[in-house]
Amino acid sequence: MITWVQSPLEQFEVISLLQISSPLLHLNLTFTNLGLFTVLAVVILTVLHAQGINNLSLVSSRISMFIESIYATVQTMVRDQIGIRNEVYFPFIYSLFTFILVINLVGNVSYGFAPGTSAVVSIGISLIIFFGVTLLGFDRHGIHFFSYFVPAGSPLALVPALILIELMSYLARAVSLGVRLFANLVAGHSLMIILGGFLYQGFSSGLIMFFVTLLPFAFFLAIIGLEVAVSCIQAYVWCVLTCIYIKDSLDLH
Repeated sequence: MITWVQSPLEQFEVISLLQISSPLLHLNLTFTNLGLFTVLAVVILTVLHAQGINNLSLVSSRISMFIESIYATVQTMVRDQIGIRNEVYFPFIYSLFTFILVINLVGNVSYGFAPGTSAVVSIGISLIIFFGVTLLGFDRHGIHFFSYFVPAGSPLALVPALILIELMSYLARAVSLGVRLFANLVAGHSLMIILGGFLYQGFSSGLIMFFVTLLPFAFFLAIIGLEVAVSCIQAYVWCVLTCIYIKDSLDLH
């Protein structure tokens, strides 16, 4: 029997689309589906913001209002989590939020590729944030940054154990953001592709099964809506945690 897809994990494979090799120049460039959808996300963001510019119109367009709502949401997040005095980090958080949001939503398109399901993207960005906030802490506090691993008022006898616990907790941040995004997207997309395979077989198994399959198809549409919501929520949670990490590096809380 021909199935709709060979394996639920096929959709997460990075496939080479274009390869340029030059032995003379020792050059080997490969353009993959990961690169394609990442570039597509950047193009979508660029076009949306270009269309959202509303300098010559008295009435805001729908795209402009959509961009302004995202801007206001992220600005409120930065002010609540980092503080009004530290709004210098707003451009970074805004760029991070919109990029993760778009790559998540692009990944929900049928027969597409979700860049967020690639460990290179999710854990790679997580590591960049981890090293960035660590360098920020050292730049702001110097050697005093190590006091972050000793909670205030800790009994002297417990300090060695507390330092180890706090250090392990801090190092876990290096991958926790990426693993959270990676795991949620992989689980959701795998569930959709498995259910989609069953629905495909049900719709193609005769007239009676076609009508019987309409009920689970309604649940499938609800799951798709849930996946879209998860894409937005994951982008928001990622940026909230990033703001918290920046706040911790600035104030050593």
